[in-house]
Amino acid sequence: MAIRVYNEKCTGCGTCQAVCPFGLIDIIGDKAVIKVEGCNLCGACKDACAFEAIEIEKAVVRAASDEYCGVWVFAEQRRGEIKSVAFELLSKGRELADTLKTELSAVCIGYGIKNLDELSAYGADKIYLIDDPSLENQTEDPYVVELTGLITEYKPEIVLAGATPFGRSFFPRVAAKLNTGLTADCTGLDIDPQTKLLLQTRPTFGGNIMATIICPVKRPQMATVRPRVFKRNDRDIPHEGKIIKLDFEKQATGSKTKLVNFVQDISEKVKLEDADIIVSGGRGLGKPENFQLIRDLAAVLGAAVGSSRPPVDESWISYPHQVGQTGKTVCPKLYFAIGISGAVQHLAGMQTADCIIAINDDPDAPIFQVATFGIVGDLFKIVPMLTEKLKKA
Repeated sequence: MAIRVYNEKCTGCGTCQAVCPFGLIDIIGDKAVIKVEGCNLCGACKDACAFEAIEIEKAVVRAASDEYCGVWVFAEQRRGEIKSVAFELLSKGRELADTLKTELSAVCIGYGIKNLDELSAYGADKIYLIDDPSLENQTEDPYVVELTGLITEYKPEIVLAGATPFGRSFFPRVAAKLNTGLTADCTGLDIDPQTKLLLQTRPTFGGNIMATIICPVKRPQMATVRPRVFKRNDRDIPHEGKIIKLDFEKQATGSKTKLVNFVQDISEKVKLEDADIIVSGGRGLGKPENFQLIRDLAAVLGAAVGSSRPPVDESWISYPHQVGQTGKTVCPKLYFAIGISGAVQHLAGMQTADCIIAINDDPDAPIFQVATFGIVGDLFKIVPMLTEKLKKA
């Protein structure tokens, strides 16, 4: 991309100089001169010029190559169990594939993977399966080599993965090996009706701006999506996917790391990602001991315990409970926000909940703008009363 000034049109009026947010325009003689170095092509000068003397030349957007075709979803599994995010991505992937009039495929890598037919039920036309005892533990190196090889051979146009700890770690390595782009932590995916490019939307600048990103030249177009961002379709899709079993060549795949031990988190009976009800506490609780109010209410409801970021930063509760942009994205049927003001970073992780109940003593707290029901009052009086009522009920 480039920017240029047509001297025959420029009058040196200085309007462009006044609006440039970076002070990169000088008026020399009676002409505008733009310092290209440092310019981010925001277009403020072009829009302000009444004489149409400034032009921004954009890179040519290439339509998807015919050589690449199909939408792929990396169906992550842990100890043979396919993760929920895989079905969420297949539901969205089915929509994207239907728009592009192409196939939807799932890629499963691991050992002893169960319920492969579930991938078909959520829309997969094909299932690429690499099943080998050497892949039982999720060590990144073999997964990177195998997925890179599959993409190189079959050439899908779009490849999606969950923004889980493992997905965030190994998926960018695949993109780097393929020399293509990757948009992380997407909250929206769509197809541009004109160019047929994948529109990848994600929060930026602390969640204050939503940016839509495209990958116009390189293929495949790759993105990771947080769990629970997309809702999974109904399971009863009349679909029968073809399972394509592929060999794992252990000799050609080395690993620089070795898994010593796997320790499962059993501190909570209900996991945030899978919970239908979540009770979250925030800075308004005042001190770590008061999180017992949250735990008591969660126990009565059979809910998971969540938190905004400040209590986690203060070590009142561990990081796995954090909900928000830097924590987990959840989409429960019922979400309690107790003593949480509602910063945009927290809202980014929970505002898609079906029903949100907010309890806060500040009537102007931002959380009330997204809450289904709001209670303005002292949480130390309201929450115990609510817990007792529910116990009796």
